[in-house]
Order: sequence, then C-alpha cells, then structure tokens
Amino acid sequence: MQQNAYVAGVGMTVFGKHLDRGLKSLAGEAITSALADAGLAAGDVNAAYMGNAAAAVITGQVCVPGQMILRSLGIGGIPVVNVENACATAATAFQQAATMITAGLYDVVLACGSEKLYHEDKQRTFSVFTGAVDVEAMDEVMAGISRRLKASGADLDTEGSGTSRSLFMDIYATWAIDHMKRYGTTREQFAAVSAKNSLHGSLNPKAQFRNAISVDDVLAAREVAWPLTLPMCSPIGDGAAAAVLVSERKARELGMGRMVKIEAAQLSSGWDYAEGEEGVAAGSAHKLYESAGIGPSELHCIELHDASAPSELMYYEYLGLCKPGEGGAFVEAGHSTLGGRVPVNTSGGLMRKGHPIGATGIAQIVELTEQLRGEAGGRQVEGAKVALAENGGGFIGNDAAALALTLLSR
Repeated sequence: MQQNAYVAGVGMTVFGKHLDRGLKSLAGEAITSALADAGLAAGDVNAAYMGNAAAAVITGQVCVPGQMILRSLGIGGIPVVNVENACATAATAFQQAATMITAGLYDVVLACGSEKLYHEDKQRTFSVFTGAVDVEAMDEVMAGISRRLKASGADLDTEGSGTSRSLFMDIYATWAIDHMKRYGTTREQFAAVSAKNSLHGSLNPKAQFRNAISVDDVLAAREVAWPLTLPMCSPIGDGAAAAVLVSERKARELGMGRMVKIEAAQLSSGWDYAEGEEGVAAGSAHKLYESAGIGPSELHCIELHDASAPSELMYYEYLGLCKPGEGGAFVEAGHSTLGGRVPVNTSGGLMRKGHPIGATGIAQIVELTEQLRGEAGGRQVEGAKVALAENGGGFIGNDAAALALTLLSR
C-alpha cells in the first residue's frame, strides 16, 4: 500500500554474539542512535511499535518486552505495540508505524526490532525456528520435506532437523534441489551468492562476519543439508535496529535534507494456492510495484531475505529482477554485486550481516536509508535513489507465512 511517511533517523548495533547483553542494552543502543540521527528526543515519540520474536523462549521475557525496553530509556505514557511475526517481525513493526503516520494519527513513531538468539542450550535456539511452522501439523511438515526430497532423488537425513540444525535449512535444501532440477541451477551459483554477500559484508562495520570468502571456500565448507554448506546458511545472532518515522509535516519542520521517503510498505501472508498459481512473494511484488508506479528496472539497490543462498537467488526471480530460472546466471554475471545492474544485500545480507530474527527487517531499512543518503561508505551504490526491502518469515503449507515489502526513495 502507498505510504506518506519519512524515515528521519536510523540506528543499529553490531550483530553477533552478545551473551553479556540483554534486550534493554541492545535495543537501547539502537533506539538512542536512531533518535540522535533524527535530531529528536525521547519525549518527541508519539507511539512505538516494538518487534521481538524469541524472547519468550530465549530469555523468558513475555507479554511486555517493548514496554520493558522503553521504560529503561525513560519512555512511557505512549501507545506501545509489541509485534511478533516470525522473521518479518521488525518489517511488520515498520509497516505498521508507517501506516499509522500515513493515516494521520501520529507525527513521530518509533519502530524497533531486537533479538537474543544465542543461548548455552542450542536446542532452545533451534526450537525458535521449529516453532515458526504449524506445530500442530509437524508430522505433515516433516512428511512434506521427505516427500520433496524423495521426488528429487536427494538423500538427506532429516533426523537432525531441529536438533543439529534449523528446520528451515531442510526446507531451503528442498527449494534448492527443486530449482536445480527444474532449471539446471548449480551449487557453484548458490555459492556465488554467499561469496558476493561476504564481499559486501566485509565492507560493513556492523556485520557479524567481515571476512571475504570465495566460491571455492563456500563449496569446501561443512555441509549442513545438501546442497547447502555452512556459508550458504544465515547464522543465529543477537542485535537490534531502530528507525524513527515522521509525518510529512514533521519532516518539513525538521528539514527535508536527510529524509528518506517511504513510498510503499505492505504486509502479506501466504495462502493455499493452486498448482502453478503465483505465490506470496511474486504476487506481493506485483502489487507493490503497481501501487507505487515503480517497476523492478527502476530499483537501484535491494536488501532481501537471504536466509539461505537459494532464497536470495529465487527472490531475484520473484521480485522481477530476472525471469524464472535465470537467478543463477544473474548472480554469476555479477548483476547483484556492487557495481552491477542492481546491487543486492550491500549490507552483507542475513548470511554475513547476521540474522537476529526480530531485528532483521529494520536492519534492512537502516542499510537502505544509508544508501539513499549516500552514507554507506565503501559499499555505497553510486546514485542510489530508489530501494526495495523484502523480509519474509515462517512457513505454512508451501510458502512463507508472512512477507513484508518496503519501497524507499530519496
């Protein structure tokens, strides 16, 4: 849906392993930075949308994580909405904040996502991902994975799913195998996505992993679930990201110099679609482009949900960057690399910047805001004026449970 709101300020922590820090510390850093970036004070905030997906499992904090975080910063007396929507949690908080401003209800709204995923008990961490499917139909979920693997001829032991690795890596492996079988996509092309994102991540001081790796390095790494190796999979992580959104009136009052316009922000969910019918990602992208009057050829940079290397390659196709089946050739030709046709995941993406579930969506907004302002340093996309963020989460049936798309301009 079209929006009439602006990003006035952004902030985020370094993503990574923060066993010694809690949600108040992480989110507090991101929020304080975002407010300072906007030139606003805590007392200027009219409402807050606070995203978190895993605190109930990892830290035991339930029901009021947003209020807990904000009270520690001296912020109270305003509407606080806690948001949980799988990996699309932060993007959902951002979309809701933009919609409330567009509706004319507020002038200044805070959107924040924060997450703790590291825990001494790895099974507790993996249980977060296992819970992002229909747990009342778990036998059916696992049978579906096994059925797709068998049909492809792959030999993957699913017993380690959810115990030695995230359940979602098995799901992504089936997607990868299907793409390989249908279009001839190669493991080398999946590895090219990981290598490309490692190059971008090496230029991002907030990234969890900052070493550049080659295609050969990716292929030689430990196998997680064939055809996926470890660098083809997003890691767990802790961190927070925040954005301060303002109305057009407030933007003019503050001065429009560094403002980034939210052209459109929409939230969708998957459904039980018929065989051959367009899924949630491609369908949502078409709606977004139509509502904003902007097409994929007009995008200058993109942050998308590369929870695995095959995911990014497939989203090239869903978002209209190339035709179905051409994602492998697209990345191999360097079109999604800095200096290419449309750089994708200049932050390093989930695979290198990191993926603290509840913070990821707004971390994408942070990156794109810096790109559109011309403040991205060594990873700057020259002349960036229009940018897209895609953030999906959960899995029900055959598709993502939630999908958020945001279109920004300068």
